[in-house]
Amino acid sequence: MASSDQIRLLVVEDVPQVAQYIRNLLNTQALVKLLDIVTDGGRIVADIAELRPDIVVIDALLQGKTRAPAVLEMVRQSGNSLPVILLTVPQTPIKPDPNRGIHAVLTMPFSGYDLLTAINQVKADFDAGSSEATSQLIAVFGPKGGVGRTTLAFNLAVSLGQLGRKTVLIDGSIQYGDLRGLLKVPPDAPSILDLPTDRVAQSDLQDTLWRDPSGIDILMAPPRIEQAEMLTVRDVEKVLSILRRVYPMIVIDMSAAINDINLCFLDNATTILQIATYESMAVRNVAAVTETFRAIGYPESKLRFVVNRADSAGGMSPELLARAIGRQPDHLVQSDGRLVVASNNEGVPFVLAQPDAPISRDVRAIAVQLADLPRVPAAAGRR
Repeated sequence: MASSDQIRLLVVEDVPQVAQYIRNLLNTQALVKLLDIVTDGGRIVADIAELRPDIVVIDALLQGKTRAPAVLEMVRQSGNSLPVILLTVPQTPIKPDPNRGIHAVLTMPFSGYDLLTAINQVKADFDAGSSEATSQLIAVFGPKGGVGRTTLAFNLAVSLGQLGRKTVLIDGSIQYGDLRGLLKVPPDAPSILDLPTDRVAQSDLQDTLWRDPSGIDILMAPPRIEQAEMLTVRDVEKVLSILRRVYPMIVIDMSAAINDINLCFLDNATTILQIATYESMAVRNVAAVTETFRAIGYPESKLRFVVNRADSAGGMSPELLARAIGRQPDHLVQSDGRLVVASNNEGVPFVLAQPDAPISRDVRAIAVQLADLPRVPAAAGRR
């Protein structure tokens, strides 16, 4: 198992025999990485900041200067939103109480199976019960290049921001960083790779996100093509998790590929906006990927279809696209090549440059509909 897939554990234990027992239990398994066993609970906030654990285990019978209730409260007040497992003995029973920051209790003596089961269950329950379900994650996906995906994603995100929704835009074109080119971002601007690989905290976002003059935040792709290989699915999962706790609206400008990273984006999305145009190859690719999405198990409610340049059919019947996707498109966006090219060349959103233009009104209408959708958890699909 790769280290980035491991659950990172920090233990606060001042009894040497118990500490060694825990070390022995964890020595021969790969699920959990034991970061450290510390004896001074008073340093817990500093230890969390330095080691970035996923779970903290605290002995409820700590005898040092800082007792367990104080350590538990320091973890709660640290702003790191970490689950805690308490260790106790039969003579001192304790019940789990997430409101007090106690997510599980292990009574000594316990086996390695008991310990690993508790760690795994707490991590799963904590992730599932986080506030992530309150966010909308919109994956803007075009299975063919040249359909205007990046331009629409940028202007859609800005439109959501203009509606008063705190919005972040992710440059999901990990290899080529399309938004970097569109917005003329300096090569040394931070990217998703500048976030910690082990655990991402909200404070880490402040120095990593690009603040666009339009009012939205943008998480950039790596500046060089070869750096895309440094990003793992586990990294993406962690980034999405923390962004969902901060932003009600998340828009991802995705590449056309179907790979592990993109499937991670798509699985986590609450809505997939598929971009099509009246071109035979674009229609063919949209039909093919729609069939794939349905085979994966994505519900119809997760898929929405946008026809870009909808007033430029090029002789193709709109019914051909409707038959290809098995339904009528959800949104139509008119073409305005002069405005789009001029805005893109200046790196500004056309919805702000000319808000009354038909294309701007069309994109704003999509934003209004998406902002009003119920905030529900992502349909897991493959997972």
